[in-house]
Amino acid sequence: MSERVTDGTTLSELERYYDTVPREGGARAEDFGPLTLFVQEGAGWPYYARPAPGGPDATADDVRRVVARQRELEVPEAFEWVAETTPSLRAAVEEAGLHVHAHPLMVLDPAAVRAPAHPEVRLLGADDPLLAAAVAVPSLAFAAPGTAVGEAGPAELAAALAGPDAEAGRARVADKIASGRSVMAAAVRDGVVLCSGLYNPVGDVAEVVGVGTLPSARRQGLALGVTSALVAAARERGARTVFLSAGDEDVARIYGRIGFRRVAMALIAEPQDA
Repeated sequence: MSERVTDGTTLSELERYYDTVPREGGARAEDFGPLTLFVQEGAGWPYYARPAPGGPDATADDVRRVVARQRELEVPEAFEWVAETTPSLRAAVEEAGLHVHAHPLMVLDPAAVRAPAHPEVRLLGADDPLLAAAVAVPSLAFAAPGTAVGEAGPAELAAALAGPDAEAGRARVADKIASGRSVMAAAVRDGVVLCSGLYNPVGDVAEVVGVGTLPSARRQGLALGVTSALVAAARERGARTVFLSAGDEDVARIYGRIGFRRVAMALIAEPQDA
């Protein structure tokens, strides 16, 4: 068996977080020996499979069994894990025909100085009239990955808000905010949400997720402003460990400006055409 991170380390703390979040988010856990498949019950974000804490190394056949179940359930064929914690899984998922994406896993330096508040960034409550827009912005951002200024802007955001999924997305996030399972921040200019993101707390650990800027508003410091606001809110509410996964090396360097430091690589495996 490959070496695994021991209890008490930052990575084992994150492992516990990763195993807890889907369960608290309404997912059903299905046991596949060395792997656990999380299946969302009812409306909500679809989940993924990941290594069972403390379990043996998974083989390609283990991965194939989970993929077969994901296809049966008609949920995304996705696996997520930390390379340094479960190093053998990459070979198994690749042997099973999946493609692996790597993302720098970063933890906030406890000694990091709090960044100045951005004047256009604020936290959003569950009943905020801009919540639907804040939920929609990251989807537009991630559809055009990278840090370069792009085409999508307020017009595309308005079109997304007129779509059939906008209200369901707003209601889902509103419920998480109201229950304390998420906190959302947004950069707003002239009544338009230009950037937004969330943090999700579990105990004294918080993950910053889904920070995205409308492509037409990139390179204005908005993502850092939103992330800094989320970090400040998490710390004020008792978070001892704050972490995130950067989209790529360029994005990781940006987060480094406000005190995030790389501790590992987060890996995501999906079908080749995903």
